Amino acid sequence: MNETAASPIEAVGEQTLDIADAAAKQGIDGLRSLLEFQLLHTSNVTITVGSLLAAVLVMVGTLLVSALVQRALGRYGKRTPSVNQASLYTLNRVVHYLLLAAGLLLALEVLGMSVTKFAVLAGGLGVGLGFGLQAIFNNFVSGLILLFDKSLKVGDFVELEAGTRGMVKAINIRATLITTNDNIDILVPNSEFVSGRVVNWTHRSANRRIRVPFGVAYGTDKELVKKAALEAAARVPFTLAMEGPEGPQVWLDNFGDSAVEFILAVWLTEEAARRNAAIRAAYLWELDTSLKEHGIEIP
Repeated sequence: MNETAASPIEAVGEQTLDIADAAAKQGIDGLRSLLEFQLLHTSNVTITVGSLLAAVLVMVGTLLVSALVQRALGRYGKRTPSVNQASLYTLNRVVHYLLLAAGLLLALEVLGMSVTKFAVLAGGLGVGLGFGLQAIFNNFVSGLILLFDKSLKVGDFVELEAGTRGMVKAINIRATLITTNDNIDILVPNSEFVSGRVVNWTHRSANRRIRVPFGVAYGTDKELVKKAALEAAARVPFTLAMEGPEGPQVWLDNFGDSAVEFILAVWLTEEAARRNAAIRAAYLWELDTSLKEHGIEIP
């Protein structure tokens, strides 16, 4: 009785399994057909949906590894204040570029493109796109030069040939990010730093000297002028020192048509070295106040 009753159930179960097995095989065959679908076919290269997905996964994995390495280096820099931050930044970028290059080569292999085939393809693209690719390659190489040459590093205050001034925030593959004192971000192609004239105000030392010209009426006591100018320098919080070789100096510069012209030369603190216009205005303000307090006429 039990065997006779179980037979229809077993038959239904076997039929269900057969249907599921057929559906699974059909799904697998459909997926295989999709993955083997050719997106590009030439005499040298055949790119399928599957190889393209695999290449994308390789690049995503490469980016994740690069992000983890950069995060680890960033944490190391924060835990070790004594480490040279500029060198750490250079190491960070170089490792990132090397990982990207390795990931790209592996992705090309997955796509079935050997380095030789890729070189031929890149050469053809280079001829087709002309100077556009040359400019990109030039900026990339210039970026590597900047990272290894150490003539420019993150945190430097620079002035470009075009007159742009600002702090270097990042040196990227194509361009360097500069932030001006007005908090404006400017992307400058890396090649401009290599081929153009660049003034690095903080390359060797963050401290620098500013020269503030001013004039007084003829007949004014020079020693009184010097005293008033030094008092003005002492009032400005950006003056580096009041004594020694880095103390402020007052120079007699010229005999003008209507005034005796002086220069107040002052060494600035690191903070002030990056704010040229605002600092000059601060010294002029205090010079005007101090000269008037001493009864010195300003023509």
